[in-house]
Amino acid sequence: MSGSDPISGVLAAEQVIRLGVFATVLALLIAGELLAPRRQLTVGRWRRWPGNVGIVVIDALLVRFVFPTAAVGLALVAEANDWGLLNLVAVPEWLAVLVAIVLLDLIIYAQHVLFHAVPVFWRLHRMHHADLDIDVTTGIRFHPVEILLSMVIKLGAVVALGAPALGVMIFEVLLNATSMFNHSNIRLPAAVDAMLRRIVVTPDMHRVHHSIVTRETNSNFGFNLPWWDRLFDTYRAQPAAGHEGMTIGLCQFREPCELRLDRMLIQPLRPERAQKG
Repeated sequence: MSGSDPISGVLAAEQVIRLGVFATVLALLIAGELLAPRRQLTVGRWRRWPGNVGIVVIDALLVRFVFPTAAVGLALVAEANDWGLLNLVAVPEWLAVLVAIVLLDLIIYAQHVLFHAVPVFWRLHRMHHADLDIDVTTGIRFHPVEILLSMVIKLGAVVALGAPALGVMIFEVLLNATSMFNHSNIRLPAAVDAMLRRIVVTPDMHRVHHSIVTRETNSNFGFNLPWWDRLFDTYRAQPAAGHEGMTIGLCQFREPCELRLDRMLIQPLRPERAQKG
């Protein structure tokens, strides 16, 4: 048996777990959006979903081609070679897993802030914000170049931290699931939302981030854990216009034709226009 066989087996198992969780969470959230929607959609699903789903298919194929071992595979290599902080200090496995999950989430928060602050990165990331409604498919709508850059940052973080493969897998599954959850158009009772947003980013919390108003767009950057926004003073509890009254998206790219896959892919090449304050 070759030395790569154990890694191949772990990666195969990870893909099955991730796909299973993704499909289950997606189905449950779509059902929840149909049964208890938070907002009336301004554009029909059939105008938006083909482009959003097309983007995630391209993203998945591109990542698989460019980074065949992905983050979990690199974590296994780092562990075998004692690369990274957590492989150099003696800590219990459960603590290393927990620390890795929390620190990887902090890095994703910092990356998100960076992609808003640096103009060249914003040109990529704004495609995510240009959706005219926000629902579960918005949570998987990211430009392929942004996905590749995010993967490079994530791989660097995995090696630097020496994150255990189990921690990386849990983080990846959680990040994917919570991104779909906090973008979903599901109505939660106010008391449930208030309780949940102490431990996870809720749809009402993240929806503020998709407001057309710039000061609201530049808030609530968290995808998974809600603590970073409070810690770094980027938290905004509610949109000024209320969740039913707020406008989703950007001032530009508001024509329905901008929801087509081809228009989404070339969007970073389009000129920038100022948003509302």
